[in-house]
Amino acid sequence: MSKRVIIIGAVALGPKVACRLRRIDPDATITLIDRDNLISYGGCGIPYYVGGDVADLEGLYSTIAHAIRDKAFFEMVKGINVITRAEAISIDRKKKSLTIRHLDENRDEDLPYDKLVIATGATPVQPPFPGVTLPQVFPVSNLHQAKAIKDMISKGEVENAVVIGAGAIGIEMAEALTDLWAVDTTIVEMAERVLPQALGRNIATIAQKQLTDHGVKMLIGERVLRINGTEETGVESVETTAGTLPCQLVILATGIRPNSELAANAGLAIGKNRGIIVDQCMRTTDPDIYAGGDCIEVMNLVNGQTLLMPLGSLANRQGRIIASNINGRCEQFKGTVGTFCIKVFEMAFATAGLTFDQAKAAGFDPAYSTVAQSDRAHFYPDSEFMYMELIADRRTRRVLGVEAAGPQGDAVKSRVDAIAPLFQYRADVSDICTLEAGYSPPYASAMDIINNVANSLDNILEGTHNPIDAIEFIKKFEAKETRVLDVRSKVQADPFVEKYGDRWINIPQDELRQRTDEIPTDEELCILCGSGPRSYEAQLVLAAKGKNRTLNIQGGYGMIIAVHPPLI
Repeated sequence: MSKRVIIIGAVALGPKVACRLRRIDPDATITLIDRDNLISYGGCGIPYYVGGDVADLEGLYSTIAHAIRDKAFFEMVKGINVITRAEAISIDRKKKSLTIRHLDENRDEDLPYDKLVIATGATPVQPPFPGVTLPQVFPVSNLHQAKAIKDMISKGEVENAVVIGAGAIGIEMAEALTDLWAVDTTIVEMAERVLPQALGRNIATIAQKQLTDHGVKMLIGERVLRINGTEETGVESVETTAGTLPCQLVILATGIRPNSELAANAGLAIGKNRGIIVDQCMRTTDPDIYAGGDCIEVMNLVNGQTLLMPLGSLANRQGRIIASNINGRCEQFKGTVGTFCIKVFEMAFATAGLTFDQAKAAGFDPAYSTVAQSDRAHFYPDSEFMYMELIADRRTRRVLGVEAAGPQGDAVKSRVDAIAPLFQYRADVSDICTLEAGYSPPYASAMDIINNVANSLDNILEGTHNPIDAIEFIKKFEAKETRVLDVRSKVQADPFVEKYGDRWINIPQDELRQRTDEIPTDEELCILCGSGPRSYEAQLVLAAKGKNRTLNIQGGYGMIIAVHPPLI
């Protein structure tokens, strides 16, 4: 008798399990169930459909050969039974039976299984303030909502929009609304920075500046109090702690909660984040029931804690493992280091591991370095500045996190991808200093940025580099709490000297050793160069002369202009 496998959920993980299992077990009876009629789509592509990068909705649920991934496709091409518009109601683990409800017919049916896969995904969090159920208030969780949003905008019905939440979906939707449709868009975020779960302050500030530079209004550290409007007229405005924002569209990007109720009601173990608990083989506490995707908790390989990680990339990897294990293998999903990337207008951002704040909360004593450097050889015509931050534990030197930003997304993503696999092996800062990376002028510098950011952190941990980051420098300088020693050329420094007078001292690097007597010893100086290395060397020169009241501005002027409007 063939093995009966039922999969609840047909968006990302579910279809991956089904297709992989069919390839390795041609005799299995495989059934996919979903409450929607649109299945197997790339939900992460929704903002790009709204923003016009994906022309048609079908592009999100078609193959590379332009075949539509619908019920007929899975049945005819893949040999998989598909039941759409059906909701899983309950699991009888003793009888190994799943009860589903056919939504259009309001009819229940019991389906026997040998193996069951729960791929129920997650549901957008509905905030508790009034007005979240009004027309024109949309979460971004399925293709029906995506189409409704784009239809409204394309008909000219939206002049102003408010996006609640500055996570990935919120930022991507804000870009889509602003870039293509020229909708006046405001993001409201209660945290103190954008992408608060993914980026630390320095790299997040670059992302926020990208948004404001492209016309997105930002209300950071503010809360929404209510959404105003009526059922008849729809949304009229959003009231926040900073004031009232007139709008005709509201995007809710306030997080998700895992759809774990079905599992919980069946007596399966649920974690502290309300996700389903699975082992490394993706089995729940019932060995005949597997789960994966947005509805489960996964292990963070850096801090050892469980977390929710709703990424289609992880769901696809987990789906392959589940299918293999249903077929008798013993493959494992060990966990995640949270590798993540996003495009924000003209810049790309990527991260893996822990932010500085997350590392501190996990009990580490974190230190970090920030560098600015060309992503290609500096002499190559299309080289661009990239910004990178590396975080490590002071005591053990264990690398805990990495973040990067730059205008060339391939360069940004590849650098973070190179470091991400090392977190699970508890890599030391020295391992990154000597990490081998491919070199050719069109692609990288001979001393790659991943080596240099580690070299800088190594110097900080050894006590030879006394840094200040660009944001802290700007605060101190604007408060007139520090002066600058600019070791760039006279041509570069003269406009600053003219504007700031004796608060901006210029001694070019090639003159510094002969002019150290001009450096005051009774006050703090922040040393500046273009990207950080020359100012670090200047700090060493001064330290050798007993002048130790200096701070090296990490990333130099390149980092300053990335996080702040130019100082002149």
